[in-house]
Amino acid sequence: MTSIQETAEGKRLAEDREKKKYWKRWGSYLSDRQWGTVREDYSDNGAAWDYFSHDQARSRTYRWGEDGIAGFSDNHQNVCFAIALWNEKDPLLKERLFGLTNSEGNHGEDVKEYYFYTDNTPTHSYMSCLYKYPQQAFPYAWLVDENRQRKSTNPAAPEFELMDTGIFNENRYFDVSVEYAKNSPEDILIRISVANRSQEQAKLHLLPTLWFRNTWSLGYQNQKKEDKSLKTVKSEPNLKVIEVWCKDQDLGKRWLYCEAPKELLYTENETNKERLGWGQNSSYVKDGINDYILSGAKQETVNRNEVGTKASAYYELTVLPGETKVVRLRLSDLENLDSPFGIDFDTIFRQRQQEADEFYQSVCPHPISEDMRAVQRQAFAGMLWSKQFYHYVVYDWLKGDPNPPKPPASREQGRNHQWTHLFNEDIISMPDKWEYPWFAAWDLAFHTIPFALIDPEFAKKQLYLFTREWYMHPNGQMAAYEWNFSDVNPPVHAWAAWRVYKIEENMYGQADTNFLEEVFQKLCLYFTWWVNRKDSEGKNIFEGGFLGLDNIGAIDRSNIGIAGVMIEQSDGTSWMGMYCLNMLKIATELAKKDKDLAKVYQQLRQKYEKVALDQKDDELIATYQKLVKQSGRANYEDMASKFFQHFLLIADAMNIVGGNVNIWNDDDKFYYDILKAPPGQVAGADSSGAISMKVRSIVGLIPLFAIETIDQEIVNNYLGGDFKDRMLWFVHNRPQLVGHQNIQLLTDKGKDLYLSLVNKDRLKHILETMLNSQEFLSDYGIRALSKYHDQHPYVLQVGDQQHRVEYEPAESKYGLFGGNSNWRGPIWMPVNFLIIESLQKYYDYWGDEIKVKCPNAQGEIIEMNLWEVSIELSRRLISIFMKKPAPNPSQPSSPNDWRPVYGGTDKFQNDEHWQNLILFYEYFHGDNGAGVGASHQTGWTGVVAKLIQQWGEYPAQNKVPER
Repeated sequence: MTSIQETAEGKRLAEDREKKKYWKRWGSYLSDRQWGTVREDYSDNGAAWDYFSHDQARSRTYRWGEDGIAGFSDNHQNVCFAIALWNEKDPLLKERLFGLTNSEGNHGEDVKEYYFYTDNTPTHSYMSCLYKYPQQAFPYAWLVDENRQRKSTNPAAPEFELMDTGIFNENRYFDVSVEYAKNSPEDILIRISVANRSQEQAKLHLLPTLWFRNTWSLGYQNQKKEDKSLKTVKSEPNLKVIEVWCKDQDLGKRWLYCEAPKELLYTENETNKERLGWGQNSSYVKDGINDYILSGAKQETVNRNEVGTKASAYYELTVLPGETKVVRLRLSDLENLDSPFGIDFDTIFRQRQQEADEFYQSVCPHPISEDMRAVQRQAFAGMLWSKQFYHYVVYDWLKGDPNPPKPPASREQGRNHQWTHLFNEDIISMPDKWEYPWFAAWDLAFHTIPFALIDPEFAKKQLYLFTREWYMHPNGQMAAYEWNFSDVNPPVHAWAAWRVYKIEENMYGQADTNFLEEVFQKLCLYFTWWVNRKDSEGKNIFEGGFLGLDNIGAIDRSNIGIAGVMIEQSDGTSWMGMYCLNMLKIATELAKKDKDLAKVYQQLRQKYEKVALDQKDDELIATYQKLVKQSGRANYEDMASKFFQHFLLIADAMNIVGGNVNIWNDDDKFYYDILKAPPGQVAGADSSGAISMKVRSIVGLIPLFAIETIDQEIVNNYLGGDFKDRMLWFVHNRPQLVGHQNIQLLTDKGKDLYLSLVNKDRLKHILETMLNSQEFLSDYGIRALSKYHDQHPYVLQVGDQQHRVEYEPAESKYGLFGGNSNWRGPIWMPVNFLIIESLQKYYDYWGDEIKVKCPNAQGEIIEMNLWEVSIELSRRLISIFMKKPAPNPSQPSSPNDWRPVYGGTDKFQNDEHWQNLILFYEYFHGDNGAGVGASHQTGWTGVVAKLIQQWGEYPAQNKVPER
């Protein structure tokens, strides 16, 4: 089996990493939606969705980025490419994906299109995307009106989807497949295939479009329109060529070769002021090509001189039933190619596809089914297509550019005004490039796990980027997301850094301690921010607000809105316990590196000392002094000791029993949040006003995540000094901190140190609840809220207000946090992933000493050790996407195999052109596994690729990892 590094794609990654060739300069960095974002919002009320609408997007230039369908751009998004389509029925060209805004959708914002990221490689040497374009008029108004009506009359009603309109009945649509293959880093081949799936001949107007991002209208002297141009340099019946010139030295000059278009159409990427009622136009405008095509070429809205900053190659295709037509283009730095579409064109595509196959086979060489392999491959594709050029300079956004629009004065004290240092201009992994086309800090941490399997360099750079001084706040806080950078996300970056480090070490043989050291220093600042800002009473019990779990609580945990009320959070405290242990583990690894290096430096120092001093050689003396300095490196053993002690304090606070109200409820054997209010304000509270909010949710499972072990050899050889002395001091002098039976020191298990928030007995109690199918355990994973609350809603009475939490396995009935994310019953992949990893750590220490009852694949409840439980949960999560034999419970009469992710959607379950296309949803129905929420959130749902990797490595080969 070829190693990853030996594959052609592996070699390209090495060339890019070593800056020999810039394979990643061009990639799928174009957003799926730029309109309706915070960074494009210059309103006086912060209503980003309303300020820049989908309807305006075809006519109005963007300030901070670009969007398009199946597109790509350079890594600074100067030059963009995407497709535009028209079926002669729609009221506008299909240049971008349509969806509902947060106020229009009955469960928040939602894309109403069908498109699929079918393949991609880490260097974007091969990429493919499929868009399904209806042949009838797209029902824009119907989708808006019906969802808005449902929202107003029945918030619990399901979303009204594009499929529900019947527009795909009788297969009246085109499959438009867009593929890219790189012949070199700067020579990109483009192949667009249009398949008519209907039984009737149909016409399609196809416009592959190239344009410059408009930076010249901002009013800066160093950005001029004259510095960028597109123009025709060759026009023959079978070949037309557009010259692409940019003053930018990295881009220079290149050419778009177009095979036999009807004509080339040019306009300017300038706002159509007249359409928007903003004055008169002074040039051709952004929607000029749109108006030209829809008018039947009657309107003079394109530049007949064939120059501009936006250009389309125009193809008018008549496609017979079942026929596929292919359009070929080539964007290259090679001038005057004699045969840009010769034999080598298709050969290069075949070669890049074969190389992609070879690469992914080497990434997962294990014996898994072809269906499972295809799911993993599409998960990787979704991760790679979700990389986006993200540009947002908060200072400039607050102050405004020299030219309009000018921000309102209120912005000086409005959204993100405390983040003036933030300067984003990078390729960043997005949660979902349509629904969430902005980074989210804790989402990104999970993104790096599957990325580490295929491109660890990119994964490391993503994590390090968010700790850099132009991202991280000077006070140490990590930016959350653009709607509110000051919001608080779970502190999972240290966990992600450690996991990426270990994945790269295991798969690529490289232990990058330099990366660990760089990120560790900044993560110490973030840890300190948490301690200083989110432990209001100084008792090691942390708040944090919604912490990424949106509507998990009975009340909005970020905006309680009740005077004198605060919440001590089980999850906030647990995340900090986990953070401590992650940092302890990293500090231990760096202490190991320090001591190994110190030995080498000491030997060299002894070697050089006498020579340097005797010879009085300046260079030798300088080398000697450097070695003296290096042999006294920063002592990470001290930092390990610090995080060990802090963890004991948090664990003690979490596990106190005997007070009036504690986070651990000894009657229910579960962890709950504590609400503290003025006495007499909350029904059922004790005399101090405190009450345990008995919501059985993922909040009570998160304490499981704080678990770590350190081997005896590491403790003895690398932590045998101050750390071990301090550890033993605590045993003898602070017995209350180690008396909760969650700490094991100096054991005979080969692990000198076992640290967990949850002791052995509590672990068993929690798992008994978690693995109960009437509580958390679904056929498809662990629910975020216990099904117990289906029949037993939790009710919190505060004054005359009643707050309820009930089991909702799909979308939420309520609009809390926009209403588009529901943690009251569905299955969420990232927290399930952490549960699985935690169970494996417990197994690594306890082995068969802990066994619990758990239903297996056949539904039999049997005793399992915690490794076996973790594999059973992995199987359930993976099965969401896998084919299962008929019958489908949602379609009992169908004889076809089915995928739980698509529930009862007939087209996806039974149509050959749909059934093998996988969408990685934001979350999944708590009972039937159907996809819910954002449909392209491969982001953190992409961790299923890592679960598949592990499945192939162990259970598929009947193996168990060594303890």
